[in-house]
Amino acid sequence: MTLDGARPAAGQPPGGTPAWLAGRLRRLEEARGLDGVADALERLTAPLERAPALVSALRGDALGHALHPLLTDVPLGTWMSASCLDLGLGRSARRASTLLLGVGLVAALPTVASGVVEWRRTGGRSRRVGLAHAASNGAAFALYGASFGARLAGAHRAGVALALAGGAASTVGGYLGGHLSLVRKEGTADPALVVHDDGAA
Repeated sequence: MTLDGARPAAGQPPGGTPAWLAGRLRRLEEARGLDGVADALERLTAPLERAPALVSALRGDALGHALHPLLTDVPLGTWMSASCLDLGLGRSARRASTLLLGVGLVAALPTVASGVVEWRRTGGRSRRVGLAHAASNGAAFALYGASFGARLAGAHRAGVALALAGGAASTVGGYLGGHLSLVRKEGTADPALVVHDDGAA
């Protein structure tokens, strides 16, 4: 099943997206009620445009494609690693998992900034999905931040639970990010790097 109900292109296998998931994605894309929030966020982040060099760096112009997907690996990797240590090693890994959470929180800041720069280039359906993507990842950031604070306060069990909840939120955010890049085809890309496959080996 394709998201818009169209038939798959020639040579492409039919999709296997469950109807309930495709329906929810479609409703999200068509949720015009989100446009007011998106307009407010666009106004809030407008000062970025006064720093073109920073925007260029955050967009990944020097790389030829979006920087944002690359940056997400660091916070997500450290946060997931912290939960793996929590579940696999328990008390003996408390200091290491707390450190990993802190590193992820710091690394999330430029990741968010690069995502905002990419989002500001979108419109319509992609803009709404991007807003939901940001909300999910914002919830993940808040949960991981609460986990970090709980651990520093000695409430490690609560910290473990909060980190697992953060992992669930970031999974939703990651799925929506994949939808943006793979289905909606959003993201900075230098046309000079695009070489279409002509079938030659």
